[in-house]
Amino acid sequence: MIRDAVIAEARAWIGTPYHHQAALKGVGCDCLGLVRGVWRAVYGADPEQPPAYTRDWAETLRRETLAEAASRHMLPVALDAVEPGDLLLFAISADAPAKHCAILTSPGRMVHAIESHPVAEVSLVAWWRARLRFAFRFPEL
Repeated sequence: MIRDAVIAEARAWIGTPYHHQAALKGVGCDCLGLVRGVWRAVYGADPEQPPAYTRDWAETLRRETLAEAASRHMLPVALDAVEPGDLLLFAISADAPAKHCAILTSPGRMVHAIESHPVAEVSLVAWWRARLRFAFRFPEL
């Protein structure tokens, strides 16, 4: 049931404009804001408040901060065992920490927010698959 709720809520954000650090459906969000908004809709409140972050936070810190935060609230999943409704974390370059997130909506499809584009459901093409570093499952209520 959680899986279906996560997917439905992620899809409800489609078309939300990109806005760095925002998390308001229909108004603006970045990739983390999308996940936070989905979490709030399913569970009722953010699990924790993220600190202010810059666009290059992952490169600056050189830590897997996003994966560390996800692991505090979600269940890790092997990359070859992801299922629709799971959270995916990507590293945009091979030597950088993961700093982009998306929600898998069906095999080979994901919803995400990326700079200069509204939230969209897109194919999980080879380019994204090559950058997938972590996956997490939303917990049951």
